[in-house]
Amino acid sequence: MHSQLKNYLSEELKKIKDAGLFKYERIIESQQSAEIIVKGKKCLNFCANNYLGLSSHPELIKAAHQGIDNRGFGMSSVRFICGTQDIHKTLERKVADFLGMEDCILFSSCFDANGALFEPLMGEEDAIITDALNHASIIDGIRLSKAKRWIYNHGDMRDVEEIDPTTGKIGKGLERCLKEAQSCRFRLIATDGVFSMDGDIAKLDEICSLAEKYNAIVMVDDSHATGFMGKTGRGTHEYRGVMGKVDIITTTFGKALGGASGGCIAGPQEVIDWMRNKARPYLFSNTIPPAVVNATIRVMDILTQSTELRDKLEKNTKYFRQKMLAAGFDIIPGEHPIVPIMFGKYPDCSKLAVEFANRMLEEGKLIFNDLAFCSSILTLVSYSGSLISVTNPPWNLLFNLSSSFAIASGGLSEIKMTCLFSEYKALKVLKNSL
Repeated sequence: MHSQLKNYLSEELKKIKDAGLFKYERIIESQQSAEIIVKGKKCLNFCANNYLGLSSHPELIKAAHQGIDNRGFGMSSVRFICGTQDIHKTLERKVADFLGMEDCILFSSCFDANGALFEPLMGEEDAIITDALNHASIIDGIRLSKAKRWIYNHGDMRDVEEIDPTTGKIGKGLERCLKEAQSCRFRLIATDGVFSMDGDIAKLDEICSLAEKYNAIVMVDDSHATGFMGKTGRGTHEYRGVMGKVDIITTTFGKALGGASGGCIAGPQEVIDWMRNKARPYLFSNTIPPAVVNATIRVMDILTQSTELRDKLEKNTKYFRQKMLAAGFDIIPGEHPIVPIMFGKYPDCSKLAVEFANRMLEEGKLIFNDLAFCSSILTLVSYSGSLISVTNPPWNLLFNLSSSFAIASGGLSEIKMTCLFSEYKALKVLKNSL
């Protein structure tokens, strides 16, 4: 490696480590589940996106084996040459029907789906209007397009342009952006359905009303909602009562829908046909392998037949939020299984969030997602600060977390943390409903 680049990277990595923000991988020595083995000991897992507990479900493992037995290991081709099997078309049909869309196209991930969508769909004479806190894959996908861009303040539907007191920068509401983009040929509003850092749910009802008023297209990345948000788990468009009004949905199979890999774009027939002919990740890379396709077909069947899994997740989410509040933690209110625990009121909060997550693993056999951010990023909360993002344990285990956590400040230059654990045991194991 070029010596200057190597030295530069070493110095920058040291800065990240010194700030306590270096990302280390925790090695799991078991299947993905509510209870996993890390460093030889059992831990409760509160940071996977395994919302419905399907990642290691025996029905999916069986279906994956059948996929390999009947259709082989891989495709060794892109879709339009000789990389499409009958099961790929079956999965596309089932996903489209589940989401209430005309058709669906598969990608190797939702990151790829978002990377594929904007460039062929929106040109120089068009406008993309995007939420300020959208996922990195939406941001990167939009960058590939030549369309004009507007960014609206997170969740702000208003017709305003004002200075954000936390950043000093001028920000706009969605309606103001739509007004400014009226001279463009097409206008597309892009938003996450659920924002994964703090679990807040997009105001799709208001977004769709504004889209109708200003003749705009609505695109939603529903990766953190498909399978469990809404009465039947269709996603945030069902949760907000706007099924039939959202034009394009991208989502993943790597979270609630089995947790392996794969993603898709679902929408009008013309949009999907256009993607099949113009979307570069579809045209120039292999699709999902047969094992994952067959297992995901089984997921769609399970979720179509019953809402039991999402109903249990909803119950567990309410229980966990209530208990965390009762224990004195500062969490952002909401209904989503993502539960942000805020540390912004403590000195050196970014390091504390990381240290807290590490100590929970060491002392309490709990594993959290230690997402630590600089205080300027989280402008949504009443005070800025760092957080630990917690995802509820999957549907099949309901735990009695009779734990108490004490955080003591030892002066401005040092924070000491103590985790005081009382009983920590499973209250009951819910029977497998399948």
